[in-house]
Amino acid sequence: MKTSDPSDHASVVTAVDHRTAVLAETARFVAAVTSADLATAVPSCPGWTLADLIKHTGSVQRWFSVLLRARIQEPPRKRDVDLRLPDQEDGYIDWLAESATVAADAFATTDPNLPMWAWGVDQHARFWARRMLFETLLHRTDAELALGLRRTIDRPVAVDGVDEFLVNLPFATFFAPKVANLRGPDKTIRFRATDGDGDWLVRLRPDGFGVDTAHPSRDTADATVRGSAADLLLLVYGRLRHDAAALAHEGDEALLAHWFANSAF
Repeated sequence: MKTSDPSDHASVVTAVDHRTAVLAETARFVAAVTSADLATAVPSCPGWTLADLIKHTGSVQRWFSVLLRARIQEPPRKRDVDLRLPDQEDGYIDWLAESATVAADAFATTDPNLPMWAWGVDQHARFWARRMLFETLLHRTDAELALGLRRTIDRPVAVDGVDEFLVNLPFATFFAPKVANLRGPDKTIRFRATDGDGDWLVRLRPDGFGVDTAHPSRDTADATVRGSAADLLLLVYGRLRHDAAALAHEGDEALLAHWFANSAF
């Protein structure tokens, strides 16, 4: 099996300008929550309100920006960051918009190809811009769900997001310990987009799992889930169940249940 390597995914990665997309997704987030009651519960993040969602997203953007500016070469030992969070929640929306500006400033002074420590597969500064994008996008859709708004995800971004999730998931055990349970006797799960390119074969082995980058698209899998790229993105992040009406699935149900019970973060 050929394991995941960022160069194997170049056609996906370069399809999206992650730095620009962070700004666009933050603007969508801000538009969704402007004039909303920030005490509104967020069903997809149990126990959180919109205020919590905004605080988390802006904090992630500012924290990742600190890492970029520091050009970190090893795991950070502390997370002491001046978030400049307003004392009152009525300032949170403007603060979130400002967080994207803080990120843009960090992007502007950092070569995306600069070698840096990252917790995922890609040990370059671009990892953090890509990761920041999908943190922002996912929580933007969480806000829209909470407010009864239509969730839309641009297709190229959705494809890139599924890829980003799957290639980095094997490295997420330090904050998502259940990922260590994703093992199997050479079992495979296919995620296939029905609205264009997008086909991932995940192979579970006795010692772990990873995206099989050398598989022919015609290969069969022990279990398969099909849906639009946007729905697959929401699926892998636990915002849709694999048996949702928007998705089709077939094959080993126990394998799918095992995957989704242990892959969320």
